[in-house]
Amino acid sequence: MSARMAGHSGIVSAPRRLDPAAPDLSGLIHPGDHILWGQVTGEPPTLVEALVDQRAALGPVSVFLGTGLGRALRPEHADHIRMSGLGGLGTARALASAGALEVLPVHGGQVGWLIAEGRIRCDVVLLMASPAGPEGTHSLGCTVDYMDTAIAAARTVIAEVSPRVPFTFGHEAIPASRLDAVLETDRAPFGARPPKIGAAGRAIATHVAELIADGSTIQTGLGELPEAILEGLGGHRDLGLHSGILGDAARTLIERGVLTNARKPIDTGISVTTTVVGSEALYAFVHRNPGVLVRPSGYTHADAVLAQIPRLVAINSAVEVDLTGQVNAEQAGRAIVGGIGGQADFARAASRSPGGCSIIALPATASNGASRIVARLSGPVTTPRADVDVVVTEHGAADLRGCTLGERRRRLVAIAAPEAREALERATREEETG
Repeated sequence: MSARMAGHSGIVSAPRRLDPAAPDLSGLIHPGDHILWGQVTGEPPTLVEALVDQRAALGPVSVFLGTGLGRALRPEHADHIRMSGLGGLGTARALASAGALEVLPVHGGQVGWLIAEGRIRCDVVLLMASPAGPEGTHSLGCTVDYMDTAIAAARTVIAEVSPRVPFTFGHEAIPASRLDAVLETDRAPFGARPPKIGAAGRAIATHVAELIADGSTIQTGLGELPEAILEGLGGHRDLGLHSGILGDAARTLIERGVLTNARKPIDTGISVTTTVVGSEALYAFVHRNPGVLVRPSGYTHADAVLAQIPRLVAINSAVEVDLTGQVNAEQAGRAIVGGIGGQADFARAASRSPGGCSIIALPATASNGASRIVARLSGPVTTPRADVDVVVTEHGAADLRGCTLGERRRRLVAIAAPEAREALERATREEETG
């Protein structure tokens, strides 16, 4: 229950109204507090900027971060703000690279229950929310994820309310009585520009499209490759979406009648996601759209839910894949450049789904010229080889289903960058001969 709910009178005070020109967080945030805000499009930019500006007076405090798109929080702010989070995801990568971010290695679908159990402490929640609708309640708009659980756990809830945040369905609306303070702004949720898709991305998209049957339900992530892959599915029929991310490429497929969700046995006819990220046109598209549900990750990532979806195709990326099919999506050497996210949640479900497939798609070569198909991983195993069905690069698709370790090595070498194959073949021979 909110701290503002009166004990015996039943009277609920109005939320404190913050000055948009100079939002004062004193009295709302206390020294020692643990603060949490939404990932991706759920980050309230003005509130985070205010926290950073007032950190010396408010702190010390701790914050928990997911995938970041905002750049207000920087490594030097560790002077009064202790930072922990899910990895080097988005703009959080700069924090991790500077050693300012303590990483919690956890599956995306587990974060909500860790908050509910008090293992991730949450005293204060900062929200990006829509204006109240006719019912007098606010929507979490573009990102729900684990925020429903965080709101229930928090002592203090502060909302940045903007008319540019869509009112979306699929999660419990927030009554005004749950808000301790409101900051009204005209800020839009963070967005994602249309990616520049190169030749490698388009080749990968072509190979992935060949693996996806009509009627499949798709899960993808964020970035160039997922958008390229979805763009490449325009010739398919009756696709579904049950994913952590819904972007502009998915919107285009919905509008073209490709992504109908008609064959899903649950949420039939409805696209399901926990985060919407893209253009303002996308945000307008999901506003009060009953055909798109923005649901908590406790639903989207749940084993029991995913087990009900046949022909589930999980499409994820990686930093590197070794010659047995093990996936590292977190580190390049000692540098934290990613995170676990929902990859393992969806990969395992898709590999067990009747007619489904767990796909790892990645360019064969990193930006520094190194092969991303490697003899041995340089970082942790994010997704085990038993949960990877097919690995795709611009050079082809290595179907690993039913393959021995030796055959896996040969198939993965064949889709590596040509200049890397000789060294990988040598590593394969050494492995096989001992």
